Formats: sequence, structure tokens, C-alpha cells
Amino acid sequence: QVQLVESGGGLVQAGGSLRLSCAASGRTFSDYTMAWFRQAPGKEREFVATISWSGGMTYVADSMKGRFTISRDSAKNTVALQMNSLKREDTAVYYCAARSRGYGATRWDEYEYWGQGTQVTVSS
Repeated sequence: QVQLVESGGGLVQAGGSLRLSCAASGRTFSDYTMAWFRQAPGKEREFVATISWSGGMTYVADSMKGRFTISRDSAKNTVALQMNSLKREDTAVYYCAARSRGYGATRWDEYEYWGQGTQVTVSS
């Protein structure tokens, strides 16, 4: 198993930036494809971005492309989500997720392990 702990959420003004981090522990970090999802009140959990076990492949959801970047540091067992030009509609709880299978999954039910989430609130 792998345990995931997110940090870095908070309150930011529209147009600002935040960097979320997810620390992984347990089994070998490099065995897992990692991803970020988010969930706003009253809405379904939404895919944000994913990164392959090597970090060589990344994919960001179209609505966030150009503003969000996903990266991982295998030496530190962390994955990060850099969020720039934030909008009010980015307000949500952001979750880190891991899966032991291959890269490319964008549905939340394709991921086996989840963090507890970190709140991001964007004010106007």
C-alpha cells in the first residue's frame, strides 16, 4: 500500500498561484502512476492531471492546460501541482491519487489510493 498526504492548499485571490504537494510513503513510489483530482461542493470528482511513474509523461485536463503543471520528485517521494492564473471556478478540495497500473487513467475509480484532500479557495 501507499499513503498519501496533501499540503499547500489555502485561500488565494483570482489570478494568483498555489503549489500543492503530495507526500507518498509505503511501497516504492516509482511503482505508481500519480494524479490530482478535485471536487467542488455539489459536483463530481474531476480529473486534473496525471504523471507517469518516471515523470516522463504528463497530461493535464483541457480546462486547466496552460495554467496547471504536474511534476514529481522521486528522490523525495513527492508529486506537485503548480497552479497559476487561478480562477474562482478552481475552488475545490484537491486530492492526490495513485494507481499501480499504467499511465493514462483519468477516471477517479481507476485509482487505488487517495489522500485526505486539501482545500483550495479562490476569491474574486
